[in-house]
Amino acid sequence: MTTGIFLRIAAETAEEDSSKGERLITPYWRVIKEDGSLNEKLPGGMEAQAVHLREEGHAIQSSSGKKPPRVEDFEKSLQEL
Repeated sequence: MTTGIFLRIAAETAEEDSSKGERLITPYWRVIKEDGSLNEKLPGGMEAQAVHLREEGHAIQSSSGKKPPRVEDFEKSLQEL
């Protein structure tokens, strides 16, 4: 729970910095859930997170029923680190 609170604080600060023209901000949109799902509690919700991730070259699977959108093959990106 604490991690989620601090993630949101970092994300909101990054968005505030971005709105002031800062170019180097914390890439909070890279934080996804364990199964690759996007996070609805980040600024702009899942839609904004998907935009950022697509800009970085990630493919996003559409939501299916109650399942939220998720990053395709996110495990590959983890292996590249």
